[in-house]
Amino acid sequence: MGEHLPADHRLARVYRFGAALMGLLLIGFGVTGFWVRVAFFDTHGREIAGLSSNGLLSAVSVVVGLVLVAGGVVGGNAASTTNMVVGALFIVSGFVNLAVMETSLNLLAFRMPNVIFSWLVGLLILMFGMYGRVTGGLPHDNPYWRSRHPEQAAREDEARRHGPGRGELPGGGG
Repeated sequence: MGEHLPADHRLARVYRFGAALMGLLLIGFGVTGFWVRVAFFDTHGREIAGLSSNGLLSAVSVVVGLVLVAGGVVGGNAASTTNMVVGALFIVSGFVNLAVMETSLNLLAFRMPNVIFSWLVGLLILMFGMYGRVTGGLPHDNPYWRSRHPEQAAREDEARRHGPGRGELPGGGG
């Protein structure tokens, strides 16, 4: 897909911005956990910014944040794919941590606000990753639509080059 999305395409800015923004948010949360010196494996955690945290969650937050920032630096499809994978992992993490909450397996010290945060951030990161890639109504100049419909894209390009109003498709389509 990389050959279909130019490096300066406007979609790449959305992927980069989303990855970097969410990555920096997670790094900030993790660093704050280290700063207040939360216990590493405490299953009850300590409240930071309205969420429960321990040292392990702080470390995981920093690592995932760095992965997102790296995706944002690389940009393009790498940022988009990173966003989609990390977003899906956040949603799964919310469900897993909901299942182990109030047990000795709650290694990340999750509470209900953490679960809700995990789901919402996961959906937001997924949205940043899927923006312009996944929908039934992509415009025909979208590189993802063009790669999925190469024959029709070639016909439309030909019609634009040789069509009645140069750039206008016969029948007013577009």
